[in-house]
Amino acid sequence: MTFHELDPVLNTPVRLAIVSVLVKLKQADFSYLMEVTKTTQGNMSHQLKRLNDEGYVDIEKTVKGNYPQTLCKLTPKGRKAFENYVEAIKDYLHL
Repeated sequence: MTFHELDPVLNTPVRLAIVSVLVKLKQADFSYLMEVTKTTQGNMSHQLKRLNDEGYVDIEKTVKGNYPQTLCKLTPKGRKAFENYVEAIKDYLHL
């Protein structure tokens, strides 16, 4: 039996959590992602930058009222990477 290699980009708890949230939502803002992943602002920035650099997430900086807002969307590449990651986990668990 051969196992698929786990995507090193998604094989990090916070990045996997971010992508898992974005799979279900059209987009999410930075604050919401920070809240659901229970991570710090600095860590969230770092993880989103990595996901963006890999082409898994698009980041749009806007203004809502007088406040900056960062919106994140999963890209088709990110969605495919997540699907592949889930399949690899199923292989490991013999599901």
